[in-house]
Amino acid sequence: MIRRYGNPPRPGQRHHLRPGAYGLLVRDGRLLLTHQATPEPEFQLPGGGIDPGETGLRALHREVFEETGWSIGAARHLGSYRRFAFMPDYDRFAEKLCHVWIARPVLRLYAPIEPHHSIRWAGPDRAMDLLADPGARAFLRRFRHLV
Repeated sequence: MIRRYGNPPRPGQRHHLRPGAYGLLVRDGRLLLTHQATPEPEFQLPGGGIDPGETGLRALHREVFEETGWSIGAARHLGSYRRFAFMPDYDRFAEKLCHVWIARPVLRLYAPIEPHHSIRWAGPDRAMDLLADPGARAFLRRFRHLV
């Protein structure tokens, strides 16, 4: 069974399935996080939706680059969780199927190209305090020994 976070749909409420790829990006004992300023300011694991026809690993590379400007290497899949959430950018409720990898940021190529995104390096304890998503925090807690 895949662990679930957030509030499941109420009767009559539809959640659209949205698979996504997210990364615990570790370098020198710190994690590379992304801060999304709008619509609600929050720190997140870099990542996002897997587009139709795209593999999860390809989506991870693309999303990390868009949100952080970094290229990554040595990605290894850790597991998955489900998260029920409202997606204000799309004005819909989603059942996010979050696939999580651990990877190493290799080279910073650009500043983030995704609007309203910036990066933040944090140690594991600080990252636990910053991350808004309880599923992301659970993965960090579970795999902290890899940081």
